[in-house]
Amino acid sequence: MLRLTFKNLLAHKLRLVMSTLAIVLGIAFLSGVLTFNNGLQSTFDTIIKGSTPDGVVRVKGAESFSDSSGGVATATLTPAQVARIRSVPQVKESTGAINGFGLFLLDSKGKLVGGQGAPTIAFNHTDTENLLGEKSLLLDSGRWPETDADVVLDKDTAKNAGYHLGDRVTMITPAEGMTRIKATLVGTAEFNGGGTAGANLVVLSTHQAQHLFLKGKDAFTAVNLTAAPGVSQRELTSAVAKVLPAGFTAVTGDKVVKESQTAVGSFLGVIKTFLLVFALIAIVVGAFIIVNTFSILIAQRVRELALLRALGAGRGQVSRSVLVEALVMSLVAAAVGIVTGWLLALALTALFNAIGLSIDASALVLTPSTIVTCTVVAVVVTLVSAYVPARRASRIAPVAAMREEAAVQVRGMGRRTLIGTIALIVGAGLAVVGITGGPGNDAIWIGAAAFIWIITVAVISPVIGKPVLLACRAAFGRLFGTTGRLAGDNALRDPRRTGATASALMIGLALVSTIGVLASSMNRSVDDVVDKNFTADFLVQSPTFQAFPASIAHKMLAVDGVDVVSEQQAVMATYKKEKVFVTANDAGFNAIYDLDVTSGTQEIHGRQTLISSKVAKANHLRVGSPMRLGFIGGKQQTLTVAGIFKNDGVVVSDINVPLDLIEQTGLARLDNSVSVTVRDGADVGAIKKDLDALVKDLPIVPVQDKSEFAQSIRGQIDQLLAIIYGLLALAIVIAVIGIVNTLGLSVLERTREIGLLRAIGMPRRHLRRMVRLESVAIAVLGAVLGMALGLVFGTMLRFALRSQMTSLGLPVGQLLIFLVIAVVVGVLAAIVPAIRASRMNVLDAISSD
Repeated sequence: MLRLTFKNLLAHKLRLVMSTLAIVLGIAFLSGVLTFNNGLQSTFDTIIKGSTPDGVVRVKGAESFSDSSGGVATATLTPAQVARIRSVPQVKESTGAINGFGLFLLDSKGKLVGGQGAPTIAFNHTDTENLLGEKSLLLDSGRWPETDADVVLDKDTAKNAGYHLGDRVTMITPAEGMTRIKATLVGTAEFNGGGTAGANLVVLSTHQAQHLFLKGKDAFTAVNLTAAPGVSQRELTSAVAKVLPAGFTAVTGDKVVKESQTAVGSFLGVIKTFLLVFALIAIVVGAFIIVNTFSILIAQRVRELALLRALGAGRGQVSRSVLVEALVMSLVAAAVGIVTGWLLALALTALFNAIGLSIDASALVLTPSTIVTCTVVAVVVTLVSAYVPARRASRIAPVAAMREEAAVQVRGMGRRTLIGTIALIVGAGLAVVGITGGPGNDAIWIGAAAFIWIITVAVISPVIGKPVLLACRAAFGRLFGTTGRLAGDNALRDPRRTGATASALMIGLALVSTIGVLASSMNRSVDDVVDKNFTADFLVQSPTFQAFPASIAHKMLAVDGVDVVSEQQAVMATYKKEKVFVTANDAGFNAIYDLDVTSGTQEIHGRQTLISSKVAKANHLRVGSPMRLGFIGGKQQTLTVAGIFKNDGVVVSDINVPLDLIEQTGLARLDNSVSVTVRDGADVGAIKKDLDALVKDLPIVPVQDKSEFAQSIRGQIDQLLAIIYGLLALAIVIAVIGIVNTLGLSVLERTREIGLLRAIGMPRRHLRRMVRLESVAIAVLGAVLGMALGLVFGTMLRFALRSQMTSLGLPVGQLLIFLVIAVVVGVLAAIVPAIRASRMNVLDAISSD
């Protein structure tokens, strides 16, 4: 029996290829995602470990990847203090470091490098050793900076910015006035271990870094420590802690690594989960195609299997023979998919490199865990999908072999419809819990309901999709006559097969439609929120929300026609040992913005704070309550709650303090955002030109009006949407393969019928049209069911996320485009099967059995 199974597989190679293609794509995506995720994690781990010393002296409260002072450090260490640290017996070497933020790099054409991608990190050159006793930074070409006129960039940044050794590099400094400076590119470098993960590295001489970030003060923001031989990290930091000035602490390299991995891990976790979801979607869609493919194969081999039963083969042997075929297919699919996935990982790497997240391609390796995981998933999914057809094959009676027309006996749809109805009701119950605000996250309840519904609709699609197929038959009949009616009849002939084929496309379009509704709702909500809260005439802030000198706002106030200029600074603080984001507002803020204050006042001064109702509720605070904030890099402050408001997250953060308080904490005064209003009757267009002229040499701080600000936010949403649509396109491609596979096998199944149609005079072109129209009917069914589900899912999820999305948007135009795409998909999917059908020899087709 086993030998017969393998001979049967080898005798139908094309069928084997077509049947395995769907699962190949699903496994390829899973393999690619797992390989890419491993490479992503490996890239960051290598960079973190390769750039971290045995210990670090830093400001208390600071952590890895934190810019505590908004751009310019205030707490510093003198060279004498660094030397004192070096004199500790447990210290082999202590190197003063200057970690600067707020420096912007322009490319050779004067455009901002990085934009909204990874940050620009500037620091002085040191010979610090990492945890492995190697240099943390490796020179790739040229030399290290020696004077204020020298600069070193990482090799990827230099290449992307169009710079070569000897070129003059343009930078915008964080110093007062944000002037442009130029330095000669004398070398290129990279972190030990390779790559920068998209960050732009700017390495300066120590004197130049002090000039730019410490206003010329001979000091350092941190000290990198190398342990003496035989000294552990804990012994190193404990000894150093005894000689540190107030406000500084010594932490081990292992702690820095853990902090860095935690900080990066939350970001990487989102990317990994995001990609894995799409991989699972691809596999689920592939599973539907496998079920359908095996169902068709069993239907075509009824007499063959019945003859086996008549010759003495038991039910178990017949069932196992089908499952062995599925096992072979799954192993072939796994092997091809895993290798293809590695190529897909390279493509994902290129995509992320293009958007600013550079991944080390050498880290993209097929690990044993990836190979095992993909193989197990391929085998399990394929065998589970083939189980029902295999079981159906084993029930073929031996007497069926004696009939002229043998057929697989299938049950009616009554039981399936009843169970499906119950499942839909259960899903509706979960959706109601989510909509009415049940325990936990509302979106999770609605997501569970959506999952149940989409699987249930796929299972009972032969019933609920019949009206769509009847409508297609009627439309085809009116438009194409007999050929159209025959195509409609073919689609209705086996509603199970048609529904199963359409379900793969339905899943993809349901997800696409859901995302479309959410994106449309988000864009409309952005417009509504901006229209409500953007009461300034202009807003000035960098795309990355980095700080810039307050002098810009002062110059804008002097522009003729400007009425009010309000400055805001964002800083980090700790409250109850948790990091919090704090916004400092000046007095002009109250003249421009009117918050929804529920108690107290929004006019704060001195040591008062204005907090959101969310913070107040979570911490049992009310007007008059004390609130102790520890400003990172500055002093602790005990504030009094002066007001509580409902925060929409557009204008301010959940915790707000007076702008004057910033200097009292010891932090540097910078701006993260500036709001500008003009006088009544002033020429707004002329004032916009004057403001633009002030920042024409500073591309980091554009002046935006209300429409430009809303468009910038919508642009970010559209970028994410494009990536999501691109990934969902894979599910659509797999669905197309499913339609091609179904039609191809269906043509083989109807060989004699096609021969008879040709014999009674049907032209080849009409035969091709019939197959195409049948494909279009399948695609339209999947599109209609998918878009209907997507509208329901998107609307419910928007309601669950109503605090972030205030308005519902229905992308009617997009949905119509999706329907047109479905028709095009149907036409394209039928090309090969239609050609094969039209090329059949009439006599051979009639005589086929």
